[in-house]
Amino acid sequence: MKFVSWNVNGIRACVKKGFLEYFKEIDADIFCIQETKLQEGQINLELENYHQYWNYALKKGYSGTAIFTKHKPLSVKYGIGANDSEPEGRVITLEFNQFYLVNVYTPNSKRDLSRIDYRIEWEDEVREYLIELDSKKPVIFCGDLNVAHQEIDLKNAKSNRGNSGFTDEEREKMTSLLDSGFVDSFRQLYPDQGDQFTWWSYMANVRARNIGWRIDYFILSNRLVDSLKDSQIHSEILGSDHCPVFIEMDLI
Repeated sequence: MKFVSWNVNGIRACVKKGFLEYFKEIDADIFCIQETKLQEGQINLELENYHQYWNYALKKGYSGTAIFTKHKPLSVKYGIGANDSEPEGRVITLEFNQFYLVNVYTPNSKRDLSRIDYRIEWEDEVREYLIELDSKKPVIFCGDLNVAHQEIDLKNAKSNRGNSGFTDEEREKMTSLLDSGFVDSFRQLYPDQGDQFTWWSYMANVRARNIGWRIDYFILSNRLVDSLKDSQIHSEILGSDHCPVFIEMDLI
């Protein structure tokens, strides 16, 4: 099975910049997107042979997630709390026979770190949610997680230490998640490969010079590691300030 995750930074804009061409070419079994930035009825994507699941934020033009899957899930859940909803449209969980697929757009703690406390609470809730799911069947957890975990995961680690997305608190929460029975699929296969990024600032020439961050992930339950065939970063694909990430799994 082939899986893709991509923060499209506005699906309507991304469609005008090659989204559908990439979507058809990659032919994924399950394709997850984050930061859709729209409300229901604002786009009609003709994706033949795919079931579509959307979680819209209440705030217009903000956040939002979606999953397009060739395989109809056993169940669908929006959000991670007791209620089957959440105001920023950040989480969708699909249950399949062999695994859960959880697509997440993690809140940014903001440049001034004004949202860091909320972010840390979010991290704890998501970790407990994933552990609960993992007790039932393996989990494939993907999305824009808004953290560069290790120094190798961003270009200028020293100068960015303590900045949003590279605070000690955020990095420690990722470590805690991985220590709870999960692996970073890309680092599992390529532990020492540097200069592999998934997000670049819109500042002039930053992407061309590959001054970026790796903040988009596929995180797997430990017991899925043997099924992992490949993990790729498609940095050549434009259309957003993020690029797609891809894994191939030996699953049916």
